[in-house]
Amino acid sequence: MIKNFVLDTNVLLHDPTAIFKFQDNQVVIPIMVIEELDHFKKDLNMLGRNARTVSKIIDRLRAQGNLAKGVPLENGGTLRVAFGGEADALLPAELHGSKEDNHILAVALSVRDLEKGVPVVVISKDTNLRIKADALGLAAEDFENDRVEIEELYRGYQEREATKASIDALYATGEIAADPPAFYPNEYVVYRDSATQASALGRFDGPNNRVRLLPPMKEEIWGIRPKNKEQHFALDILLDDSVKLVTLAGKAGTGKTLLAIAAGLRKITDEDVYSRLLVSRPVLPMGKDIGFLPGDMEEKLKPWMQPIFDNVEYLFGSNKDKRSRSGPGGSQVQGIRGYQELINMGILEIEALTYIRGRSIPNQFIIIDEAQNLTLHEVKTILTRAGENSKVVLTGDPYQIDNPFVDSASNGLSCAVERFKGEQMAGHVLLVKGERSPLAELAANIL
Repeated sequence: MIKNFVLDTNVLLHDPTAIFKFQDNQVVIPIMVIEELDHFKKDLNMLGRNARTVSKIIDRLRAQGNLAKGVPLENGGTLRVAFGGEADALLPAELHGSKEDNHILAVALSVRDLEKGVPVVVISKDTNLRIKADALGLAAEDFENDRVEIEELYRGYQEREATKASIDALYATGEIAADPPAFYPNEYVVYRDSATQASALGRFDGPNNRVRLLPPMKEEIWGIRPKNKEQHFALDILLDDSVKLVTLAGKAGTGKTLLAIAAGLRKITDEDVYSRLLVSRPVLPMGKDIGFLPGDMEEKLKPWMQPIFDNVEYLFGSNKDKRSRSGPGGSQVQGIRGYQELINMGILEIEALTYIRGRSIPNQFIIIDEAQNLTLHEVKTILTRAGENSKVVLTGDPYQIDNPFVDSASNGLSCAVERFKGEQMAGHVLLVKGERSPLAELAANIL
């Protein structure tokens, strides 16, 4: 049955192509949504770009007919822009006024009255608007085209029961045949024999359908060693040059950013695989924003990038012996006292995500921190910037989101994990145990 889908502004800002994702149904955009898009289009960020993209799409479709009557979409549906007219009279007195959400609800009620028998569904990422729609007797849904429920998020590893003989064979030969059910490319596995408590760590080699032994990591990586099996998996995939996209998810204190920076510095200063470590993160305040910051771009970015600098300083503190030694790779960091000198030498670059669009970034180790605050389209923009011999690492905590336009199931990090889990050039690890401090781990678990 054909339905009328009334879209909220936040759906189009989340996904500019959302109007094409309702099959052969009728998509209705309230005129107030166009007004809100006009407001957002002036912003010099991803929301502004998405608003401009939506406006261009609708303007292109306008040439195919009358938007008030409806224009055909490529999937067989139609798009129209609707006015509320006298629909405000359909709203209860408590919802009268100029609030944009109430206007959208008024349009939905008007569409329902004009086309009796055709179901109307309000699509919004705003929880409160969906609640009000339901209270008015309107069906309401979240935009779930790209949702990945966090409870079902791919972990990047699994545990399997194995015989003592299989575990011994893995240690003896370094590999064994992959047993069913199938693994994803670069997926890690913990084999355990419940009878003897023997265990072994392995990584799936997709092209050869083998599980290869993951040996202990005896050498320090910029002064640090993995403290648990998930960190071991993460460092292994971060240091593999054949894997061009690594996603690391986990709660605060699990070591996501620290491991990524340590691996990046190892590849740049010790092994000379990449020319620079490029680090960026979304500029979203936690709590009330303090307003505009003075200074040039570097000074403006410093408060947002301070967690990155803290991790670099920690690595320098853990790596004092290395910086005092000479030898292969050691000369690049010998005598350097902190992150500012890395920046001055061109080894470390801090970039605002706003300015990444349009760039081509070759031969760099790219870390995007707090990626859970990005939309899928923002992640796509970042990944399509990666040039020849670049590696991209996305880190974040899907439970800790500050962006009002995404949630734990629709954020760019979760979607990237799910979309890339079957690709040979990608790898993922979900870090579970906090290692920052006993206090940080307790707070993350009970608060």
